[in-house]
Amino acid sequence: MKGKYSKEGVFKMNQEFIGALKEIVKDKGISEDLLFATIEDALVAAYKKNYAGPTSSAQNVKVTIDRETGEIHVYSQKIVVEEVFDDVTEIGLEEAREIKPTYDLDDVVDFEVTPKNFGRVAAQLAKGVVTQRIREAERNIIYGEYKEKEYDIITGTVLREDKGNVFVNIGKLETAIGPKEQIPREKYKFNEKIKLYLVEVKNTPKGAQIIVSRTHPGLVKRLFELEVPEIYEGIVEIKSISREAGSRSKIAVVSHDENVDPMGACVGPKGTRVQNIVNELKGEKIDIIKWSKNPEEFIASSLSPAKVLSVTVDEDTKSAKVIVDDNQLSLAIGKEGQNVRLAAKLTNWKIDIKSKSQAEALEE
Repeated sequence: MKGKYSKEGVFKMNQEFIGALKEIVKDKGISEDLLFATIEDALVAAYKKNYAGPTSSAQNVKVTIDRETGEIHVYSQKIVVEEVFDDVTEIGLEEAREIKPTYDLDDVVDFEVTPKNFGRVAAQLAKGVVTQRIREAERNIIYGEYKEKEYDIITGTVLREDKGNVFVNIGKLETAIGPKEQIPREKYKFNEKIKLYLVEVKNTPKGAQIIVSRTHPGLVKRLFELEVPEIYEGIVEIKSISREAGSRSKIAVVSHDENVDPMGACVGPKGTRVQNIVNELKGEKIDIIKWSKNPEEFIASSLSPAKVLSVTVDEDTKSAKVIVDDNQLSLAIGKEGQNVRLAAKLTNWKIDIKSKSQAEALEE
């Protein structure tokens, strides 16, 4: 930061610097008052460092900058008191009124103490502090922008893979999809655009830290909200989701309008809505289940595509016994138990499945 002195010896920042600050305010969305206040704080620190001894009145100072001309003034400040015990920080009422008759107790009196060489000493330090504060302000602005998108979908552009992480550009930042947040066996192509679920946004000294996921159940929920107008409008509600990313998801939905079929709304005309979601998730199967407040009905539906004969629930243990036809048993349980496992997560009930013949054998 360079400057010059007026004929009265007052240091001025040059017009180029003032113009540059205003450009920063305009381009970065930083508050002009905050930026100038930051510079003034920096100049106070510089002044105290170079001019103020432990007993000096310069320890109690303020610095002002004219927002248009760039004129800098340094003032030593004293509080108006009835009786002075510390003449470094206090001034008597009678003496204050000699300066200005309207002064009263507890008012602050400013004494200009701007030194002739103040600008040369303070400018470099001020520039460094201002640069740091500008970076902090920019980081906070970016953090705020992404914090508003937390638990929502953002679009990322694949940049590269390194040590198991997939790095993506998400607009103003670059972040990484960690190994656990990647859909198993999914291939990521350079410059490919993918949907990501924004799990968490942290504000760190190095800036906003963004945690994104392709495996989070919230990604499925948000994709349905994007694809299904009835969900976005609140006519159809997603009650619960269970997911094993890359393989299968179950989503339970209910309609708040008797004229709207919640499952049909999610599937869409000729299956286009759900197919768009399946395509985004690279072929992940999705079972759309009709939610019911009746646990027997809900549990039976959750085991789709299997057909259920009966459901008996125990409210105390939150467990259910399910009977299916013998030829439906493997379908109800699913490959490696996946179907029943997802149904249990979806309904939040423990589910024990038996075939009709197994149940009859136990009764004998």
